[in-house]
Amino acid sequence: MGLVVPLDESKKKGAARIEPLVALVSADMERVNQIILSKAGSDVEMIPEVAQHLISSGGKRLRPMLTLAAARMSGYEGDGHVKLAASVEFMHTATLLHDDVVDESELRRGKLAARMLWGNQASVLVGDFLLGQAFRMMVEVGSLDALDVLSTAATVIAEGEVMQLAAAKNMATSEDEYLAVIKAKTAALFAAAAEVGPIIADNDPVRRTAFATYGTDLGLAFQLIDDALDYGGNSADLGKKVGDDFREGKITLPVVLAYRRGTEAERDFWKRVLEKGDIRDGDLEKAIAILRSHKTIEETIERARQFGETARAALDVFPDSDWKAALVEVIDFCIERAH
Repeated sequence: MGLVVPLDESKKKGAARIEPLVALVSADMERVNQIILSKAGSDVEMIPEVAQHLISSGGKRLRPMLTLAAARMSGYEGDGHVKLAASVEFMHTATLLHDDVVDESELRRGKLAARMLWGNQASVLVGDFLLGQAFRMMVEVGSLDALDVLSTAATVIAEGEVMQLAAAKNMATSEDEYLAVIKAKTAALFAAAAEVGPIIADNDPVRRTAFATYGTDLGLAFQLIDDALDYGGNSADLGKKVGDDFREGKITLPVVLAYRRGTEAERDFWKRVLEKGDIRDGDLEKAIAILRSHKTIEETIERARQFGETARAALDVFPDSDWKAALVEVIDFCIERAH
């Protein structure tokens, strides 16, 4: 079932918008990828097998690209940004491994989730190994401020996961409570990834604040689009099954808004399928119909656009450059992407 919302053209248009950033960081990203391959290695055979399964599965690596861009845009000329970018990607990969276990997900980026091949225990432990490697690389860079920002992000992300677990199947979740969850769970790593760039370049507080704000609001926009697309699109585009959030009992913004505006019968429906987990044939289609009737998918995308505008405004402190233009394009990519 297609998503009938104004996503501005096609997947091809959205994908093109990340190309300027990809081109600018290509040399640095090649070094990041080499480090990732090296640091994912271990004499314990299962560790590289599980790690490589996810690392090689085609993620965009947007977060490490933000670290590289923020450092270069701040005038950094050393090598530390490469290790920090690899650390950011390892943190993200570890989070995905842990998420799939918590959410009991079957697919990740269109492939079987690692837990489906090696089991939950291996997925959790390999995620822990990658986190350990990430922190080793942070220490090697030698910036206590960068270490502080990324380690704090790791704590906040874990808090966000627990908050989401508590909010799952709870129809009393408010919009503010949900935004707090995704700010911790998703936006925190975007923010940290961007902020460590100026930290190792010059530690200028204005640049730090600007990049942290940019990353936070970009991350919020990114997650809200994911929420909207879970009730539309197709499995190939999403890299997971359509309706995974629905089946897992996750309360996302489209549902929060629809529940608040719904009839008594609609609220009973949401309680049955999400709180009680009593999902029957045709319920996903009914859920999508309810969301569309209240226009909450479109409204979620509009919220994402608003966060995108805040992210764009955060870059106003920087002079015009190819780097700045590429980071602005990334905002549009995140909002208009088809997957």
